[in-house]
Amino acid sequence: MLSSTVTRPLQLLTRVMQWSSAVIVMGITSYFIHKGPRGLSIKYQEIIAVMSVVFFLPAFVSPFMPTALSKFVLLIDVVFSYLWLTAFIFAAQDYNRHNCFYRAPPGISCSKKKANEAFIFLTFIFTFIGMFLEVLGLWAYRREHAPVREKTAGAHGGPADAPVATA
Repeated sequence: MLSSTVTRPLQLLTRVMQWSSAVIVMGITSYFIHKGPRGLSIKYQEIIAVMSVVFFLPAFVSPFMPTALSKFVLLIDVVFSYLWLTAFIFAAQDYNRHNCFYRAPPGISCSKKKANEAFIFLTFIFTFIGMFLEVLGLWAYRREHAPVREKTAGAHGGPADAPVATA
């Protein structure tokens, strides 16, 4: 049985990983911008990372307030999952074609570029997982807090759709 006591810690763990990965991407990408030419892909990754660090903050509270805030966080997750997927595609195109060392930004080791690509992917995955956990958390909360209906019996004490017993 899925309950909010199970989904809340999972949501919180996912949110910590999601936010941490976005911060790491922001740091690595900022280093790239500082060191070399600033291509459109790198600027895009930096903008998405900075926006994510800010917009992912309400997600830390959503496991404990599963009402309107969860719907807002779910909307943020849907939007940012596509943005992070696009950032990952840009990174894969930049760092996986031909010689990585000479691709944007040139002169930076391939290991740093691959690390950036990996953390971009992790941010995407944790955002995607966060979406599903947010939906599961809302579902579990509504199920736990649904009004309890009393079972009604028929006129003769049996189920309401049972045939009437004749004596």
